[in-house]
Amino acid sequence: MKFDLRRPVFDTLAIPMLRLLLLALLFPVLAQAQDKPAKRTCRVLFLNPPANAPKKLFLHDGVESQEIELPQMNFSDVYQIAAGDTSIRLLPTAVIKPEEIPADAPGAKIAASVVDCYIVVKEDPANKVVPVQFQIIDAGSEKFRKGQTMWFNLSKFSVGGQLGTQKLAMKSMSREITDAPATGKEAYEVNLSFLRPGDPVFHSISQTKWIHDPSSRMVIFFYGGSETSAPQFSGFKDFRLPPEKSE
Repeated sequence: MKFDLRRPVFDTLAIPMLRLLLLALLFPVLAQAQDKPAKRTCRVLFLNPPANAPKKLFLHDGVESQEIELPQMNFSDVYQIAAGDTSIRLLPTAVIKPEEIPADAPGAKIAASVVDCYIVVKEDPANKVVPVQFQIIDAGSEKFRKGQTMWFNLSKFSVGGQLGTQKLAMKSMSREITDAPATGKEAYEVNLSFLRPGDPVFHSISQTKWIHDPSSRMVIFFYGGSETSAPQFSGFKDFRLPPEKSE
């Protein structure tokens, strides 16, 4: 081996050794970061709960339990749950071991492709573990963007109407997404009606003005209604703070 006499021998030998040492030290950290399971986000809502409905429950995502709130006037805070193909359960208390989860506890599966979702909770007095049932709604930004509105018609009637620049027409037990009804943060006309089976006459649900917020997503549910009353509806804004930039 020949050495460059103009450079110290230490520099020639030590720099490659230092690089190898740094790689050896960093490799376990990088491997651990890759092995750590990714998380998905979710928000929770209790739709039209009874007066004695639980205010909090524990959500088990197949890995761990965490306490969650069940708000009825707005979405909950954003929670993080395990990603991948998994099942979640709602429980009255925290559970460490999955085998301790009661078989009848309310649950639902989430596909790995769902990276953000809504957990919509409804009353279920027949469930003796927790008196609720719930539905998973894919809320990924690729399918549901800011400024859009996601509609769920849970009533037995057809509903529809004019929403600013957009039109809505939904059959019973269906879902639809409408684009922004206005250009900016401004008021727009809302005219909603419903049809009873066998009745060709449209009956009014609401005639009013709403404010469009292009920085948020809206989720609206139609439910209830009878031969003498119109379906009710509830709307919930989903505003998310932009992710913090890493330094």
